[in-house]
Amino acid sequence: MAKRLVKGEKKLFGVCSGLANYLDLDPTIMRIIFIVAFLFFGTGLLLYLIMALAMPDR
Repeated sequence: MAKRLVKGEKKLFGVCSGLANYLDLDPTIMRIIFIVAFLFFGTGLLLYLIMALAMPDR
């Protein structure tokens, strides 16, 4: 069965855990990547919000 990118266990919207499950990473690492992207590049929050709207629920 092919992998699907869907929201995972919800802390806020489930984006980081869903993306981590899809990429076979730890959800904490994915959350850190989004925080670093927000703090240093300013794109993390915008990307997170877009993905929260676009990603389907399980």
